[in-house]
Amino acid sequence: CSLDEYLKQDEVLVLCPPDCLQVRPSVFGSDVYAAISSICGAAVHRGILGPSGGPVRLQKQQGRRSYVSSYANGIHSQALHQWTASFHLSSEFRHFGDSPLIEIETSLTFLQRPPLSDCQMDIAIIMDSSSNIGQRRFNLQKNFVTKLAAMLRVGPTGPHLGLIQTSDSPRTEFLLTNFTKPKELLFAIKELKYLGGDTNTGKAIMHAAEVFFTPGNGVRRGHPRVMMVLIDGWPSDDVERAAMLARESGINVFMVSVSKPAAEELSMVQDKDFLKKAVCKDNGFFSYSIPSWFSNNKHVRPLAQRLCSLDDLLCSKTCYNSVNIGFLIDGSSSVGWQNFQLVLDFLAGIAQSFDISDVGAHIGAVQFTYEQRVEFGLLDHSNKEDAVRALRRISYMNGGTATGSAISYATQNLFRQAARGRNYLIVITDGQSYDDVQGPAMAAQRQGITIFSVGVAWAPMKELLDMASEPKDKHTFFTREFVNLSEFIQPLVRGICQAFTENN
Repeated sequence: CSLDEYLKQDEVLVLCPPDCLQVRPSVFGSDVYAAISSICGAAVHRGILGPSGGPVRLQKQQGRRSYVSSYANGIHSQALHQWTASFHLSSEFRHFGDSPLIEIETSLTFLQRPPLSDCQMDIAIIMDSSSNIGQRRFNLQKNFVTKLAAMLRVGPTGPHLGLIQTSDSPRTEFLLTNFTKPKELLFAIKELKYLGGDTNTGKAIMHAAEVFFTPGNGVRRGHPRVMMVLIDGWPSDDVERAAMLARESGINVFMVSVSKPAAEELSMVQDKDFLKKAVCKDNGFFSYSIPSWFSNNKHVRPLAQRLCSLDDLLCSKTCYNSVNIGFLIDGSSSVGWQNFQLVLDFLAGIAQSFDISDVGAHIGAVQFTYEQRVEFGLLDHSNKEDAVRALRRISYMNGGTATGSAISYATQNLFRQAARGRNYLIVITDGQSYDDVQGPAMAAQRQGITIFSVGVAWAPMKELLDMASEPKDKHTFFTREFVNLSEFIQPLVRGICQAFTENN
């Protein structure tokens, strides 16, 4: 409901609805108002209208370097350092002639909805500045991003927002910490210049992942990282590799598609599944479609809510989607087939707690007696269902117990890549080992592997403590009965997450 949004001519008649003061409008200036101001709010401030609404005459004026704050007719207008355009209001209609009538929608959708609160994200917005969008739609896109930024309530204790433009090469317009006051941020967005060129969205995503989201550029430790990519049409380059890097870096990529390709344009689209490949996760949450840049008010709040939905940001690096867990399973004759099934149920319960995927958590398993056997590796299963199914299909070996050799074997064959703070080995055994366990366990821990020991029945407590990482009491579990193993699922998961948090 501002001049920037409605005015295409130098002079218009604006019809304000009767509910124009149901919420406090944003007004900047006195007598002459910044173009970002609420038109109807400014009309009440000037004394032309009352709460019942009505028509006002609006004249466009040039931007100013200073807008003065004042209080009048129940509205406190704000000061503003600078804006690109202004307007003046009056109730004089005699010489209005054939100028158009603009009726502001009664619902005042955008103004009536309060800004979001408790949104602690670091957000990069990637705007489409390519030849696909053109100057006119680019300006509409700027208006949309301005409204979104206002809704997010950017500030020192709230979300931080930076912006990159997509063209032949990505261009960083401002970083996360450049503007932490809403008025300054909105002005910076309004001042953006259209670039033109190719829609190299993949390059822009890669730039954001490698350069933009770094501590030196203002990324805050512990704050989820979100990337919202606006695209008008389709990309000129490949987005898949860049999006994979973003996911692996813990960045939640949202794709906002406007004006999808028509049927006759599909032959020109290099990758028809680019939206699915670019997002954090292809589950519908990270993809958002807007039919047109016109009448986009209704999309501002739903999109802002998604960007701020902490529980749904699956690509943020947490223990649940970042750890590598190896299960070292005692297959000795003392366990028995029936108890072995209880062990597999226990391990499946642990696996179910993690978001297993090609870019998330990974699990692998080694069974041992005197010998060792890799049941499946950390990268063999890219989803939770397949991984849990593979766990439950493990066949019982039956033999002796050489736990120390098994730890060395798992260290070399499961955890081939060093990932300090992310690798966890859960050793489950029901008896005494025929070889030394302390030396192999310490060697594994020196390689960055955190060990949890789980003993059942006759497993000696000394060996369990020798294997476990420090502090020993938080990494050691023991029960006399196999049926009680399920009680350790949640404590083990919490232990892994606590260790991950401390190490990362």
